[in-house]
Amino acid sequence: MSKSELKPAVVFEQFAKINQIPRPSKREEKMIAYLKEWGESRGLSTQVDETGNVIIRKPATKGMENRKTVILQSHMDMVCDKLVDYQIDFDNDPIKTYIDGEWLTAEGTTLGADDGIGCAMELAVLDSSDIEHGPIECVFTRDEETGLTGAEGMKAGFMTGDYLINLDSEDEGEIFVSCAGGRNTTAKFSFQRTEVPAGYFFLRAQVKGLVGGHSGDDINKQRANAIKLLGRFLFQTINRYEGVRLAQFNSGKMHNAIPRDGMFVIAVPNEIKENVKADWNVFAAQVEEEFCVTDTQMVWAMESADAEPVIESGVARNFIYALQAVDNGIYAICQDPELNGMVETSSNIASIETKAAEIVVVSSQRSNVMSNLDNMCATIEACFVLAGAEVNHSDGYPAWKMRSHSDLQRIVKESYVKLFGKEPNVRGIHAGLECGLFSERYPNLDMVSFGPTLRFVHTPEERLLIPTVQMVWDHLLDVLKNIPQK
Repeated sequence: MSKSELKPAVVFEQFAKINQIPRPSKREEKMIAYLKEWGESRGLSTQVDETGNVIIRKPATKGMENRKTVILQSHMDMVCDKLVDYQIDFDNDPIKTYIDGEWLTAEGTTLGADDGIGCAMELAVLDSSDIEHGPIECVFTRDEETGLTGAEGMKAGFMTGDYLINLDSEDEGEIFVSCAGGRNTTAKFSFQRTEVPAGYFFLRAQVKGLVGGHSGDDINKQRANAIKLLGRFLFQTINRYEGVRLAQFNSGKMHNAIPRDGMFVIAVPNEIKENVKADWNVFAAQVEEEFCVTDTQMVWAMESADAEPVIESGVARNFIYALQAVDNGIYAICQDPELNGMVETSSNIASIETKAAEIVVVSSQRSNVMSNLDNMCATIEACFVLAGAEVNHSDGYPAWKMRSHSDLQRIVKESYVKLFGKEPNVRGIHAGLECGLFSERYPNLDMVSFGPTLRFVHTPEERLLIPTVQMVWDHLLDVLKNIPQK
């Protein structure tokens, strides 16, 4: 299959254009300008709010003027991650895509289908002349991936529709009606650096090639977390040998991704350096066996490193102990039978950065029950405070509660059964969706979320299952055709 054969062509043509436009989270100015010019050039009512969200309105097709207004919504930004050795400037270079069987993926980077494919569907609807629909509002929010600040900054009244279809889901055949709330925690360990005495040897250790993934939607897949793995080895090492000193620990890039790689630098007495190297090899083999189902491409390395000042021993020890102790992964499962055993509460140790005089740790907590989100954040805070860190929490974002007796859910479900002859899976999701924030400012807004199948989002292995785009497109058009009258 060539790119010219991708179906539906109207959607993939828009997606190809979108992937020529740099749009990292918080740096979406080029995409905002593109959308504004795109809407205005077609004579459509186009507005950009103070935050940078864009809305493009399209009147109803003939005979559909009295239908309720539907909001189609996607986020314009993308997670920008790449393979360690791949060269790209995400602020200026396009995403290069290719077809791998039934999948569309990218060369060495994230694909941007999260949520560029949703944006492409909106533009395809706006650009159409042969689709039956009532009044349409297409909304493109900014900075969803690093805090949902676009949705957070949107004022009440920017959208005026009755129904909202969020096109930011990743499993065709699943209709999402609820999502988790979330909050980030930042822990800072301050320290003084010191020189090591004579007789020390520096080692640099690295693990890479982990699968990683979305820290909400993939947290139940039991994938390895690079931070936790490296922390385990350090905990084992400082308790086995005297005099081990930590100089650096860096891992992870984004709060909403399971870290796929990481490194640390330690100084060890000369007489134990071979023991530490042997321990590393044993540990690597044990971990590979432990994660033999989920992470099959781990790459481990330990080599000599240049000498440098090290972190004061007490702070380093407390930091390593905190990494060993801090909760990571599933904390609770939903009790509501309608949510079918979905993860309710979780945490993900997302990133660590060592600076000149401090180590900064970022953790992400999620829950569909806001009181348990508070509890999870308190658990993380307690661990780091006991280790001597300064801890702060972000404001976060709210959960989206399932709406009983939803007209839109009924319409979407009936349409799916009619088109495909099977029931969709109506459920909640353990990721954060902007619907949670919309539900606060628009309490009467009836919402659902669906989209084509994506895998390995937030990683350079991100891929889009091509046949599901046509299925979602057909489903969306049928829903728009069957929206009831006002």
